[in-house]
Amino acid sequence: MNFGFFGLQYSFGLQQANMSPIYKFLGAAEDKLPYLWLAGPLTGLIIQPIVGAMSDKTVSRWGRRTPYFFIGAIFCSICLFFMPFSKTVWMAASILWILDAGNNITQEPYRAFVTDKLNPSQHSIGFLSQSAFTGLGQTLSYLTPTVLIWFGFSALSSPEKPIPTTTFIAFIIGAFFSIGSIMWSLYTTKEYPLTFEELEKIKAAPKGFFAPFKEIAAAFKEMPKTMVSMIPMMVFSWYAMFTYWIYISSSISKTFFNTTDGNSEGYSTASIWAGQIGAFYNFITFISAFAIAKIAVKYNPKLVHGFCLTLAGIGLLMLPGIHEKKTLFIPMLGMGVSWASMMGTPYIMLAGSVPPERTGVYMGIFNMFIVIPMFIQNLTVPLYFKTLLGNNPENAIRLAGVLLILAAIATQFIKFKQKENSDTTAPILRGGGH
Repeated sequence: MNFGFFGLQYSFGLQQANMSPIYKFLGAAEDKLPYLWLAGPLTGLIIQPIVGAMSDKTVSRWGRRTPYFFIGAIFCSICLFFMPFSKTVWMAASILWILDAGNNITQEPYRAFVTDKLNPSQHSIGFLSQSAFTGLGQTLSYLTPTVLIWFGFSALSSPEKPIPTTTFIAFIIGAFFSIGSIMWSLYTTKEYPLTFEELEKIKAAPKGFFAPFKEIAAAFKEMPKTMVSMIPMMVFSWYAMFTYWIYISSSISKTFFNTTDGNSEGYSTASIWAGQIGAFYNFITFISAFAIAKIAVKYNPKLVHGFCLTLAGIGLLMLPGIHEKKTLFIPMLGMGVSWASMMGTPYIMLAGSVPPERTGVYMGIFNMFIVIPMFIQNLTVPLYFKTLLGNNPENAIRLAGVLLILAAIATQFIKFKQKENSDTTAPILRGGGH
């Protein structure tokens, strides 16, 4: 069921590891990088709630969620293929807008798919298995340029060829992984047919162009208290993660080579190292996701998630002070378990509080708690990067560490009721326990 998440997250991993370097290779200024990342937050803010609401009410021969998986995967693959052909910053930014739209069309119906297929006692293992495939997909996407270097391809940028060969090939590979893994999930895992009662509810629901917007508005008014109480934790977490992704290559380049020049050999080397440590923390995500699922079920998910976020925050505070390449991997242990938890534990806390018939729209709204902090980060960091952060990407990484620790504190204030029966090995029941 979740194998398609591998291709989706390979695509996200390519963006996280390569978009800042691509912009730098094409001549973008350091303090303007957040503006060029606006595509993800804005497309997520607009598309995911709408698609989530639409997928709840979609009736087709292929199912409720399947059409969105397929359409999104096609957009993703096309954009991944054309991204490395970018000649200017604005060409790359424009393709990123379409790429993120495709990713967002796919992602929230995929989240809802888990609750459609699994009963409540299996939600934790379902969402944490998505975390595992997140780790696997992003591990390989981060590591692909390094593997290509081993095969003799160049990772260096030049005025004649601003985007390195390793980056070029990685995106072409990503285009095939994106469509291939989604198609495999569609082929092997079918949606359950809607029951008569579910069909009658959908038929009775308002129709027309504005129906999804009305559904989103109604869902906002009736938002579960658990979801509302998670907002501070989400704001701190995702502002921090976006800051990390944007500035990690520049931070390593500044620390080890005392440069942030995108056309320098030092920056090219730093971007490869950033990919390697990114691959490492995503591998840790892959191998730790199921353990975190069991621990989160056995103990309080708030404590587990807070502990994981704290480890990541401490690691990022350490990172700019490290001057030996091998030691860079130590802080990534905390990042790995934190990323596994971020991809699954909040959804464990959320799933039990969301009405089954509104899973899609609430997953879309919950994603707004991810993209709005990203959007705020994109708009605010350029305002204080040169002043409060001293025009130094190392300070941006330190800021991300502080914010993750604040997120850990905010997690403890979430209003969440622990389920008494959380047997993740229970047999699969029809329709997520409807």
